[in-house]
Amino acid sequence: MLENLINLVKEQAGDTIISNPAIPNERNDEAIETASHSIAGSLQQMISNGNVTDVMQLFNGQSAADAPAVQNISGDLTRNFMEKFGLNQQTAGSITSGILPGILGKLIHKTNDPSDNSFDLQSIFNTLTNGKAQGINIQDIFSKFKGSLDKNGDGHTDLQDVITMFSDNNKSEGGGLLDSVKGFFK
Repeated sequence: MLENLINLVKEQAGDTIISNPAIPNERNDEAIETASHSIAGSLQQMISNGNVTDVMQLFNGQSAADAPAVQNISGDLTRNFMEKFGLNQQTAGSITSGILPGILGKLIHKTNDPSDNSFDLQSIFNTLTNGKAQGINIQDIFSKFKGSLDKNGDGHTDLQDVITMFSDNNKSEGGGLLDSVKGFFK
């Protein structure tokens, strides 16, 4: 996944990174890798913090700038550009806003395009969870809850209800599937 993400960032780097005087040409590859690792790291951190719904919504096409996942990724990427390249917040934020929408748009499109196998939800979640998603059909879960509404009236999407079922915060005793995926959404 990371290699494909690096290639995707390279495609989107253009003027924002490659021709940007704030990033010296000899550090362009480093900036591309920083962006790739930052995006993957942000997604991984969201999943480990239990924000699976935000990540799933992102892959459902909800990549609006104010979506929680996009805000997290944007903040992390801006911070990483500031730290790695000594940029001020405005310059780093400008680079982030110049590349992130294109990267996420392509990533979401490629993930949802059945004729494009460069990205798929299963391999993305396997990578982001360090293999903990192995044996769980992420695509099936995603398909069942894609675009679902709050059908039980508790204020959460039904996907959130499934995540709660898998979490340690659930007071009921697990068994079967719950035991086999315990810790996946942490």
